[in-house]
Amino acid sequence: MRLLTLLLISFSLFAKAPKNVNLKNPPPRIIRTCCSFGVDVKVAGMPFVKYTEVTSLELIGNHKYLGSKAENNGIIYTEKGGFIDMGHLRDIADFTAYLYLLIQDQRHTGAFSLKLGNEGGMKTLTVNVPEKFTDEDVVHLAGRIAYDLSVWHEISTSYGASFIPLVPERYSSFSVEDAYSNLLGVHLGMKSILGSGEYELEMTANVNEVLESLNAVKDRESTIEAMNAVKDIWWSGKAKLPSRKVLIKRQFEVYDCVYPMLINSEKIENSVENKVCVPLESSSNESFNDFYKLSIKANFKIPVDKVFGQHVKEKNIITQLDFPALIKYAEEATFKVHEQ
Repeated sequence: MRLLTLLLISFSLFAKAPKNVNLKNPPPRIIRTCCSFGVDVKVAGMPFVKYTEVTSLELIGNHKYLGSKAENNGIIYTEKGGFIDMGHLRDIADFTAYLYLLIQDQRHTGAFSLKLGNEGGMKTLTVNVPEKFTDEDVVHLAGRIAYDLSVWHEISTSYGASFIPLVPERYSSFSVEDAYSNLLGVHLGMKSILGSGEYELEMTANVNEVLESLNAVKDRESTIEAMNAVKDIWWSGKAKLPSRKVLIKRQFEVYDCVYPMLINSEKIENSVENKVCVPLESSSNESFNDFYKLSIKANFKIPVDKVFGQHVKEKNIITQLDFPALIKYAEEATFKVHEQ
């Protein structure tokens, strides 16, 4: 539990978040485009294009809300936290900050709703925060919602939803680094909002601190070496993007705690010491699920009838409470693909 202790200490009473944020326009579902898992991953129909999207401690720049090229994002391997996707981590931290500002702005008006765009169906967030919620409760609620949004991204892409039309993203859904990176980003975002300094400065310091504590490798070559150690075990050196067979190993265990996937003599290990957990309850032990609903009017790509049975889900509306069943079905479908 050392990592959770590191993330949760030193919260101040006064939360800070990015300034001059347009609350009417939520961040896009993909803020930073990153990353395809693997080394020199080929692309179908483009023989001279190969992807190796890795970074290192010496390259990572200061955090900027909603991103900048100076961040130098990519995947970095850590000895205690496995592979970390810095784009995912920063995106979810920033979405946590945005949701915190939004909820604080609207909390005294009663229940409010917000459209969050189309991703496997139109997403609508409804929030109703009680007056008794502390500032820290609001931060944790924002983190919980941000994480659920990241899980929905993995679910929807596993069923064929995509950012670019006709280019499915199944090749990256539930990748071994996704859930841990996302949830680590939630915790770093929450800690940065509740810190004593400005959000971007806090995020920069917290990112550096947590990567050091997880024993991040020092250079790009070391991350590339770690990826090659699991070549044809976690990812295929033969399959080409956007084939779903690029990824061999995926992580579907995304609730309520996520364990980093580590490399040890070509074995996958779960490290209990450095697990990170989803914010579940307020300071008065009330479930956060009672205070928000993330509803999606699922499109034809989401197999609502197959997962829940015909006529079970009215008008194809699903919520965060349905995510575990959808994840289980996606896992079973993925297993069948690799059996073929």
